Amino acid sequence: MPSNTEAAEIFRGIADLLDVMGERFKPEAYRRAARSLESLTEDLSAVAARGELRSIPGVGEAIEEKLREYLASGKIAYYDRLRLEVPPGVAEMLAIPGLGPKTARRFWVELGIETPDELLAALTAGRLSGVKGFGEKKVAQIRSAVEGHRAGPAGARLPIEVAYPIAQALVQGLRERAGAEQIEVAGSFRRGRETVGDLDLLVTSVDPTRAFDVFSSLPEVREVRLRGATKETVLLTNGLQVDLRVVEPAAFGAALQYFTGSKDHNVIVRSLAKERGLRVNEYGVYRGDERLAGRTEEEVYAALGLAWIPPELREARGEVDLAAQGPLPPLVSESALRGDLHVHLAPDAEAASVEPLVTSARARGLAYLGLVAEGLDDHGRPFTLPSKTQERLRKAAGPKLRLHLVREVDVPSGPTSAGREVFDWTVLRPTSRAPNPPPASVGRAWSLAVVAHVGSRDPAGAEAARAWIQFARAVGTAVEVGPGPERLDSTWARSALETGLSLALPTGVEEPTGSPTGPIALRFARRAGAGPGQVRNADPHAPVSGGRKAAAD
Repeated sequence: MPSNTEAAEIFRGIADLLDVMGERFKPEAYRRAARSLESLTEDLSAVAARGELRSIPGVGEAIEEKLREYLASGKIAYYDRLRLEVPPGVAEMLAIPGLGPKTARRFWVELGIETPDELLAALTAGRLSGVKGFGEKKVAQIRSAVEGHRAGPAGARLPIEVAYPIAQALVQGLRERAGAEQIEVAGSFRRGRETVGDLDLLVTSVDPTRAFDVFSSLPEVREVRLRGATKETVLLTNGLQVDLRVVEPAAFGAALQYFTGSKDHNVIVRSLAKERGLRVNEYGVYRGDERLAGRTEEEVYAALGLAWIPPELREARGEVDLAAQGPLPPLVSESALRGDLHVHLAPDAEAASVEPLVTSARARGLAYLGLVAEGLDDHGRPFTLPSKTQERLRKAAGPKLRLHLVREVDVPSGPTSAGREVFDWTVLRPTSRAPNPPPASVGRAWSLAVVAHVGSRDPAGAEAARAWIQFARAVGTAVEVGPGPERLDSTWARSALETGLSLALPTGVEEPTGSPTGPIALRFARRAGAGPGQVRNADPHAPVSGGRKAAAD
């Protein structure tokens, strides 16, 4: 089945092969089209059916023709032809971390190296010694990457919810032992992308050697691949590559802006600087040799006549033009969240074990929690939260935190009339037995506050996700966004906002401290462009729909 993701992968493959063949301008055209396809909020086939493929950024006549060929047959003959023209081993070298298509071309054309095994043999024989562009450190880095590739295929991009605790552990280790003053995780992680290919850490420190020594000794680190004066590259035990850069305080903001990306965003920023007679890089904003800005991101953007741009929006979607006009509209923040509509407790939870949840909610300043007191457990079995657990939670909540009892129902059954007055609102969830929404007329009778657990990460889930967004709009309820396969990601969140829907964000208040659900859900909403007024649980008033009072009253 054709998909946006697969089309993007093919176009990126075309770009790499063209680079290997020495083409100068075509590769970037295909990469730009690939990036546009990845960020597309609807199926490519739907855009084609309306005759609007040219409306996709980067899609001209030639690329439109190839997209139509792909939609009709699932293949692109041009891609197949390029793969025949490039030796298979050369194409395989593109999978080696850190080895780009231009380097692979040099190995092939200049040195006659056509496979990873031949490359390793050349490294062992010292054939790269003295070759321009391949110094001792570069050769060592390539050898490590080739050996890692031969030990197994390059790791796939990690879901951000998997990378999040890893990044937090690395930051914590550096903060406690390395004497680092400022620490930030940059790259696609900071922009809130759903997956990350590697991690980029930036620190300021008066002692880079100490920072590197501490970093390489952390339990998550398997091997050091490269160490220079200001950068160390390591491989973690799970195969993820991490770059640690030590920068001076005067350049920290510039480095953070540069290494956060995205690439397309930075291209626009650099072009704008050039138009104004300036130069911007990871060290600062310059007029000639004079550094005008660099200590903070705010001053970097200000030196270019721009308001600060939140990292989640840096994807070349018009954010630079908006920032040139003044401050961007505020995005939802953690402090704006006033409650949680959909908090799960274990079906057999003891009161004492869940009291920390209430303590955490009060510490965050939340005004209300919707506790799922009746619904299905992780195995699809019905459960009811014990009444004595409910009572103890009420006492722990105190007067400033209102507890509401919520019923979570699946699609086929819906809530029964019996006991409906006990629950303040209903959460609706799709199930594998019934992944599609019911008629809107049925949903309106259920006092819905949120549609939850709608997956969207695989191509098969796209049609269902679109149907649930349409259902939520018809019913007038919010839709849940967040990490994992059972929530909408940032692309679908943006699509939901475009239809006028509100989002519901899990706060993760029921999870252990440091869990990623709340922070990542917030990043996805911000990446979608959501302001506080577009997030249902940023409202200080809980959406009580029945005649029952709050459980804490």
